[in-house]
Amino acid sequence: MSAPSPRKPPPPAQVVIERMGIEGDGVAHLPDGTPLYLPFTLPGEHVNAVPLRPRGDGWQAVADTILAPSPDRAQPPCRHFGNCGGCVLQHWQDAPYRAWKAGLLHAALRGAGFTPPDPPMLHPCLPGERRRLDFGVRRAGGRIILGLHGARSADIVDLSDCLVLHPTLMALIAPLRALLHGLGAIRRQGAVIINLLDTGPDLLLRSDAVPSLPDRTALTAFARAHGLPRVSWSHTGDSPSGASAETICMLRPTTTSLSGVVVRPPPGAFLQATEAGERAIIDAVLGGLPARLPPRPRIAELYAGCGTLTFALAGAGGGKLRVAAWEGDAASVGALQQAINQSGLSGRIAATQRDLARQPISAKELSGFAAVVLDPPHAGAAVQVAQIAAAGLPTVIYVSCNPATLGRDATVLRGAGYGLAAAIAIDQFLWSARLEAVCVFRRG
Repeated sequence: MSAPSPRKPPPPAQVVIERMGIEGDGVAHLPDGTPLYLPFTLPGEHVNAVPLRPRGDGWQAVADTILAPSPDRAQPPCRHFGNCGGCVLQHWQDAPYRAWKAGLLHAALRGAGFTPPDPPMLHPCLPGERRRLDFGVRRAGGRIILGLHGARSADIVDLSDCLVLHPTLMALIAPLRALLHGLGAIRRQGAVIINLLDTGPDLLLRSDAVPSLPDRTALTAFARAHGLPRVSWSHTGDSPSGASAETICMLRPTTTSLSGVVVRPPPGAFLQATEAGERAIIDAVLGGLPARLPPRPRIAELYAGCGTLTFALAGAGGGKLRVAAWEGDAASVGALQQAINQSGLSGRIAATQRDLARQPISAKELSGFAAVVLDPPHAGAAVQVAQIAAAGLPTVIYVSCNPATLGRDATVLRGAGYGLAAAIAIDQFLWSARLEAVCVFRRG
């Protein structure tokens, strides 16, 4: 039986952009009602749309001509905008852009059956604050291509700078490209992940070949020249967990402070993208804790990572709170446990490794906790939230990086009798369609 022939795109048409979609594309409709998704357009603009390929129930399209631009249109500040897939909304003025960002959270909560605050609260972040670099690497035509992927593309856009990055990280782009060009470990492709810690940029190289002795010497020299405390390596086929990484060189401790506690994150560890965003998340989480706590209160923390929220929670309530922290990544749990031991908090914080997608904390295990705090990955926590809802804890504080999965999980909490007590959007991922949020749900 032959495969069905591909759909033929409809002809170009003049359309009006009606709204912004959740991925930062303008949404319009053809006369027959078929939706079009057009990047780099804005609500109210009249454009000549050229449909390209199927997307869901409609077509991905481009605006080859903007016939009537929006008064909210701005000049993008980055030379790479339009090619690089990292930023999709630099062409929008700040006020409507921020209103749309906050509206993503508002819409997710409304869809879950809640009445969120109006206007929604948004904590903005600024250019030059991102303290994590995660670039793809490709060797092509005798040169190194280093940067982010293009929008909906496997191609890597070669970046000379990145306006969202912290200046310390941006200053590494050019010398890093020169270093990678001379490494035999990069045969065809790889990746570079750098976390800006308190002690400097911590670099993890992922490559498709094992570094040779000259490669290791060059990586060590690079670390010395640019103030890197550590360089690590893992194969591109390995798990992204820092547990599989090999240390190439360690010139000084790789530490960062989380709520006053010194932590040694593993290579490539997940940390909040910006310092300002981290502070806003912590403030919102602590502000959501119950005003009245029982004697010797216990807090359950799920998806704890290296302890971004753990140590803040342990220090709340006059230091009376006890925290039971669960995390799936072995390297992160190891870093968290080491910090607990060295800070003398072993009596107040218990860290446990557990894959919460495969083995969620059960409703029975959650019994007796005053609150649960969870910070799940992009896919949300559907299996775990079902157990939280069944446990009926008085307070659930949900830290989200995806409004869509937040809305899905919040619907479950709504069905279990929870109301929305507070919600704040945090724009850690400037000029992108991604959004961080903290929502506080209370029962009864």
